[in-house]
Amino acid sequence: MAMLPSRTKYRKQQKGKVTGNTKRGQFVEFGDFGMQVLERGKITNKQIEACRVAINRYFSRRGKVWIRIFPDKPITKKPAETRMGKGKGSTDMWVAPVRPGRILFEVGNVSREDAKKALLKAAAKLGLKTRFVERLQRA
Repeated sequence: MAMLPSRTKYRKQQKGKVTGNTKRGQFVEFGDFGMQVLERGKITNKQIEACRVAINRYFSRRGKVWIRIFPDKPITKKPAETRMGKGKGSTDMWVAPVRPGRILFEVGNVSREDAKKALLKAAAKLGLKTRFVERLQRA
């Protein structure tokens, strides 16, 4: 199940910059525990899928998983051994740009130890530093 937008306004985007800290999605809202990213970068649709599979395999039909990011930015690539020029390449993959503080995954209905182990397995699939966070108890 590849994650990509069903449709976009434009086929290709400029690179842009991923600066500053996250403005949204920095608290655990749905589950009890989460994985928070500590670096800025881009997470591909394949990495998100690999994390999801790792978490679900560890839980083996227990618990619930929420994916808090979506890859909606197209990354283009020109074919190998192609001369310069002749326009921009075709879409190669989709990425989700992330800033420090963003919650990537949330899990619920599992023990703290199981959640920590599952999210640690998922973090190994990413090329970014992450940390395990718990839900804030709001009074």
